[in-house]
Amino acid sequence: MEEVEQVEEEVETFQFNADIAQLMSLIINAVYANKEVFIRELISNASDALDKIRYESLKDKDMLGELSELKIEIIPDVENGTLCIRDTGIGMTKEDLIQNLGTIARSGTKQFMEAVQAGADLSMIGQFGVGFYSSYLGAEKVIVRSKHNDDEQWYWESSAGGVFSIRPDTDGAPLARGTEITLHLKEDCRKYAEEKTIKELVKKHSNFIGFPIYLQVTKEEEVEEEEEEEVEELEDKPEEDNENADEDNENADEDDDEPKIEDADEEEEKKEKKKVKVTKLEMEVLNTQKPIWTRKPSEVTNEEYAAFYKSISNDWEDHLAVKHFSVEGQLEFSGLLFCPKRAPFDLFDNSKQKNHIKLYVRRVFIMDNCEELMPNYLGFVKGIVDSEDLPLNISRETLQQSKILRVINKNLVKKSIEMFGELAENEEDYKKFYEAFSKSLKLGIHEDNKNRNKISDLLRYSSTKSGTEMTSLKEYVERMPENQENIYYITAESRSMAEKSPFLEKLNQRDLEVLYMVDPIDEHAVQQLKEYDGKKLMNVTKEGLDLGFDEEEKKAAEETKESFTSLCTKMKEILGDQVEEVLVGSRMVDSPASLVTSEFGWSANMQRIMKAQVLRDSQMSSFMVGKKKMEINPEHPIMVELNNKFAADASDRTIKDLIWLIYETAALTSGFTLDDPTVFASRIHKLIQLGLSIGADDDDEDIEEESDQEDLPDLDNLDASAMEEVD
Repeated sequence: MEEVEQVEEEVETFQFNADIAQLMSLIINAVYANKEVFIRELISNASDALDKIRYESLKDKDMLGELSELKIEIIPDVENGTLCIRDTGIGMTKEDLIQNLGTIARSGTKQFMEAVQAGADLSMIGQFGVGFYSSYLGAEKVIVRSKHNDDEQWYWESSAGGVFSIRPDTDGAPLARGTEITLHLKEDCRKYAEEKTIKELVKKHSNFIGFPIYLQVTKEEEVEEEEEEEVEELEDKPEEDNENADEDNENADEDDDEPKIEDADEEEEKKEKKKVKVTKLEMEVLNTQKPIWTRKPSEVTNEEYAAFYKSISNDWEDHLAVKHFSVEGQLEFSGLLFCPKRAPFDLFDNSKQKNHIKLYVRRVFIMDNCEELMPNYLGFVKGIVDSEDLPLNISRETLQQSKILRVINKNLVKKSIEMFGELAENEEDYKKFYEAFSKSLKLGIHEDNKNRNKISDLLRYSSTKSGTEMTSLKEYVERMPENQENIYYITAESRSMAEKSPFLEKLNQRDLEVLYMVDPIDEHAVQQLKEYDGKKLMNVTKEGLDLGFDEEEKKAAEETKESFTSLCTKMKEILGDQVEEVLVGSRMVDSPASLVTSEFGWSANMQRIMKAQVLRDSQMSSFMVGKKKMEINPEHPIMVELNNKFAADASDRTIKDLIWLIYETAALTSGFTLDDPTVFASRIHKLIQLGLSIGADDDDEDIEEESDQEDLPDLDNLDASAMEEVD
């Protein structure tokens, strides 16, 4: 916070924080057609301020004071081009004004800027907690007057030129409590001060705000002026006029016998002519809808659901799915749950609000940050729950211990999963949902053991038989041959790496389907999801792979294994601690060898993921990594020839280099990283030299040069007597 100047003793001028200055510059210069969102954002902020004071008043009734009515007022002025939005909420102290409106970057400022630069719509500004600054979409100058119970009334003003000023508000009308924002509209935004436009926007964006929104409207009425004129005439006439009036009355008596021409109709016309139109200002309530969740689902339209969703979420898009429910029995509560179309920018940010479920008690808003209402993995679900059983003035501590809350939590999770299940019936919509929230579902598999089976029905994976589409576990099981007892899957860094893995060769040959799990979170989820529908999930990169061989195939494999026993023993001796065991495998067709991990240890992919963790526990990592086992392919020409060469001459020095080369290439194709890549590179270089027939010649030349140098004396170090001997 940097104080720039002191214009007067009471007026302080501050600079906007750099991030906010950049944000406002973007907003002010935006060529944006839908500038109307600023009205939605300011009404939403006013509603939040009213929620806060109402919640405070539940603990302390004196907080409301004399101003007990909680409302929002909109006062347009077309002639002067201003729009005023006023609330009777909690208000802001001087420090609140400085922090909230200028000098401290709100958490979402940077993320909002990045989203806009990536092509997002400006109307999403409310999702990032910086909705106030949308004022400058339509206004060239903004004035904020605010009164908090704990402070005097303050006046904030800025024309968005990089600075704002604050001073005590002694000139304006005193506010009992709350905030009043006056927008001096830009020339091309003056339509937002028109009654018709404001009514349309409130109906569109803010119809379901839980507080009355009043609009100051102009109405014309006909008023009779007849009585008022007569009274004025009587008051203004002097005594002389009264004497003349007496004479007129005498003359009138003389003329009584003459017939009267005017009839009753003409008299009425005269009276009507004396009526004049008078302009009156009235406050009209704009949001007359009762809480949408108290209505029957059959009575609510999709448009109403969409409008309500936008009002509680600050989203500019419609929802993807909705679940409207009520629970009766020992406990009574109702609610509305919405699934957005996109994942929020801070979905897995631990510092963010844990969930977006607003808690009401008998239609009274209590809080929107009750962590016990939803588990973390469902933090993206938005909505409200209204309980009939919780007390209104419940404290946060009591709330955390409430059994009622645990029952509500259980039902909200159940209804959310039901909503996703209904969404899965539409493939196109579910594809959008899964792209955005698949990580959340897999986190649910990891964390929620009670609902693990239900969530597993929602998972989708690519597979060796699914083509470009994704398949569910249920569909996989339906396609399984009768004799297949396991669900096969492979974890890898990407689908292309999984497709080329040596571990799939025999499975593809036997026409067994394998699921591709290429999301890092799959590694964590599958540790908890041991089986599905009675079928065990089996990682094809780990030991103990069951390929469903019959007795004859098993017998043939045993015979082959015996012929390679000596080679396996020699390979283990050469490789030492690098592998726990070398054995004959049956999962390869085209590859000579592969490295597998133990059944309960980390896979190669998991080891790669854990190495990338900044705060990893090295002790835990070393424990879980375990030893690798090397499986060789007895049918591959390389291994057959190596076995023959070893049988002919076990002491051949080239065998050692070949075994190391086979091990290192197997490590790479199996997804591991090499401890010393330079050694591997030197082995490859030797192969290149042999291929180019340059290795032997170079060695001979080096030997000749060394022998020549040995015959020559060291001339530089010879002394004088030695030189004489040479002469």
